[in-house]
Amino acid sequence: MRIIFTESAAAEIRRILDRQAGGRLKLVYDAEGCGCAVSGVPTLWITDEPDRNDFIVAGDPFEMLMDRKHEVFFEENMTIDYQASGYCFVLKSSGQIYNANMRLIDKRNAVANR
Repeated sequence: MRIIFTESAAAEIRRILDRQAGGRLKLVYDAEGCGCAVSGVPTLWITDEPDRNDFIVAGDPFEMLMDRKHEVFFEENMTIDYQASGYCFVLKSSGQIYNANMRLIDKRNAVANR
């Protein structure tokens, strides 16, 4: 699996990551509150550390974490773009748009405890 970030997406992610030292990007198929494990929404997180089931997804210019059980929901090659007008990210592939209004949620402990 490989994820390419557009220049605008990479710039926005760097801006957010620079607010606090540390943190890893993670692509999550978030099914919390969706009622079914296959009815999820792709979401970007910034986490402190990988979880036990996470693996590294190759990316340019960022590598990302992903839970192994979420891999089945995504294609082999994807792109993450940023839409400044809506303050959101777009996860897409050559065949579909996974989420046109994807948020980047900062789940680092130091941020959560402020």
